[in-house]
Amino acid sequence: MKAALRLRRPLDFARVQRSGVIYRHRDLNLSVCGSELSHNRYGIVTSKRLGNAVARNKCKRRVRAILGHFHSEMHQGFDVVVVARPAIIRQPFRELFRILCGLLAQARLMEECSDAKVGAAEFNSGL
Repeated sequence: MKAALRLRRPLDFARVQRSGVIYRHRDLNLSVCGSELSHNRYGIVTSKRLGNAVARNKCKRRVRAILGHFHSEMHQGFDVVVVARPAIIRQPFRELFRILCGLLAQARLMEECSDAKVGAAEFNSGL
């Protein structure tokens, strides 16, 4: 994912968490807040409760791959923060894809996701 599409500053994360709308799942939380930019920016939060650095980075890579896959299909002009919860480590990529796709659809950032999209993304990602 390009650097221009990432949230980096702690103030941006805090703004999204404070003034954004939160969509919850047992394994992930998705916070969405409007921005003045013409494109979306994404941030991923993984705490040490997820596990060691290898587990946290694997989780970030997977979420980043899914967000990158959907970036062109999503409505633009939002800051999106994904907070991973400890149960996500045990989920296979296909289930993580379905969870995140459902949260993005619930937030109305994109249309409903289908199983065909899930299978194509799993094949293309190599994760």
